[in-house]
Amino acid sequence: MQWYVYALLSAIFAAAVAILGKIGVANINSNLATAIRTVVIVIFAWGIVFAQGTYKQIGNIPKHTIIFLILSGIATGLSWLFYFRALQLGSASQVAPIDKFSLVLTIIFAILFLKEKITVSVFAGVICITIGTLLVLLNK
Repeated sequence: MQWYVYALLSAIFAAAVAILGKIGVANINSNLATAIRTVVIVIFAWGIVFAQGTYKQIGNIPKHTIIFLILSGIATGLSWLFYFRALQLGSASQVAPIDKFSLVLTIIFAILFLKEKITVSVFAGVICITIGTLLVLLNK
């Protein structure tokens, strides 16, 4: 499959996360909800790794890669904790679009840290997303 098919599937399941998460945090602490969700993700991800046999590659992972994966894991955990708390306090239709402002930040970080170049159409998309996020924020 092409990368964009995976990206579209990611978007579909991310939308499901917002709806299922909103329902899931309705009656429990958002941190507990995140912990339960994380256990499911760990079991699911390791199940795939063992099913594919890729666990054999663990010893070959460079230290540099491990460090960045750990940092990414910490960022993921913080993102999930804040996201579930926001879902608990706000509506999914407001929280999800603001959360997706991460797209704009990702592009900015990619330019700054990865030295990626963007096109005029990507820049236009960033402007549209930023305006959309501001509209959601101002419509409390």
